[in-house]
Amino acid sequence: MLNGRCECGKVSFTVVNARNTVTICHCSQCRRTSGHLWASTYATFSDLAFLNQEGLEWYTSSETAKRGFCKFCGSSLFYRMNDELGIGIAAGCLESPTGLKLGKHIFVADKGDYDDIPDDGLKDETL
Repeated sequence: MLNGRCECGKVSFTVVNARNTVTICHCSQCRRTSGHLWASTYATFSDLAFLNQEGLEWYTSSETAKRGFCKFCGSSLFYRMNDELGIGIAAGCLESPTGLKLGKHIFVADKGDYDDIPDDGLKDETL
């Protein structure tokens, strides 16, 4: 089980059965909403249990997805495709130790011009 929270603690949760890898998304939308890139793991929404959701708000970021954040401290916490059973969970909001490992980089063609991604074999050039 992993524990997570926003900076101020007005959103806190536990998650079981989270994927053990982190995907790093370099698309322009993720860069804008996170300030750099979006690093997340993934779980089924039913495996997520909120301990506190006082600050949780959802922003409709496209016709197909929404993003969860804390309305008090601004922490970017979740990414969820509409009508999907799963949810992306920001790796940075999870308490250590997580046991997570870097899985892959996606949308690398959209990365910021300042961002040098190491040639570690984890780039998914198909996205």
